[in-house]
Amino acid sequence: MHRIDHPLLSTSLNTQRQISSFHFGQAGCGEKVYIQASLHADELPGMMTAWQLKQKLADLESAGQLRGEVVLVPVANPIGLDQNQNGVALGRFDLASGQNFNRHYPAFAAELFACLRTQLGADAAANTALIREQLRARVAALHVDSELASQRKTLMALACDADVVLDLHCDCRAALHLYTGTALWPQCEPLARYTGAAATLLAEESGDNPFDEACSQLWWQLRDMAAAAGLDANIAMACFSVTVELRGQDDVSLPQAAADADAIIAFLQHRGIIAGEAPALPALCHPATPLAGSDSLLAPHAGVVHYHLQPGAMVAAGDAIADVIDPINDRVTTVRARHPGMLYAIERRHYAITGLWLAKVATTEPFKTGKLLSA
Repeated sequence: MHRIDHPLLSTSLNTQRQISSFHFGQAGCGEKVYIQASLHADELPGMMTAWQLKQKLADLESAGQLRGEVVLVPVANPIGLDQNQNGVALGRFDLASGQNFNRHYPAFAAELFACLRTQLGADAAANTALIREQLRARVAALHVDSELASQRKTLMALACDADVVLDLHCDCRAALHLYTGTALWPQCEPLARYTGAAATLLAEESGDNPFDEACSQLWWQLRDMAAAAGLDANIAMACFSVTVELRGQDDVSLPQAAADADAIIAFLQHRGIIAGEAPALPALCHPATPLAGSDSLLAPHAGVVHYHLQPGAMVAAGDAIADVIDPINDRVTTVRARHPGMLYAIERRHYAITGLWLAKVATTEPFKTGKLLSA
């Protein structure tokens, strides 16, 4: 293992933050895996899991068991980690710009296609190498004029040429669930099985370029551009990128983090990045469903909230999910599932303002358009 510290652009006198990456295995030997945690800095289960992974990967490296390169960033957002107001961590949005830390990453597909369309051919491996070379150059050339832009560029530079990208997050209160590209489900299914994912949400575009899509989306976009242009270009889905939602914000414990780290290690073994026979694949807890079919149930009015069900429960249309209780006017409204599916997340707070999302249900029928993720 070796550590590299990447200084971020300093925007004020006598201040300097950095991102620390830990590198295991040998670059250029086998697949490259990139894992980062807590890009939303108030989501800490991933940070604990990353620390557990660091110990396990160091042991595996010492034992000569790594057949690829693993890059680990346990703290992906030092800016957000330092944002606290009156004892409350504010790690989802950058206070300087108001932007979500997991949005607005660069999109390169169109310019890459314009540059490479005459060079792409039937050799998928050659195409992958060519695209990655150009992608690294474009990330390196990104102009940064803020600390946030500097952080985004640093993370993209570490991840853009990886075969596997795992972005460790969590929800408010949730069962473990995954977000990935529709074209990536065959690569994702073993991870869903090993982690016991209650839901896997699939989309080609969720809106505003979150980190996982910035890493993987260009591969299917390039494939589609080549097909539309009538090119005989074999473009592989060369980056399996997934957002791993490690349950809820309060689910921070060493035993759980160790179990999650073991599940990730098992997945990497299954993929051949770690030597040895991978554990048998567990049963799939729930099939993948479209992100466009994720139903967000909202509070119809303000009040204190009682939940009838917890994340991980299968629901039928009409099942009671929560009661919203107005203690002034004695109004009690039951929020019910509108479609059958998996209740995979609920709100952490027990006071709702009108329109606050209270629960998310993964359903099989896509019905949403536009931006599919919450802010």
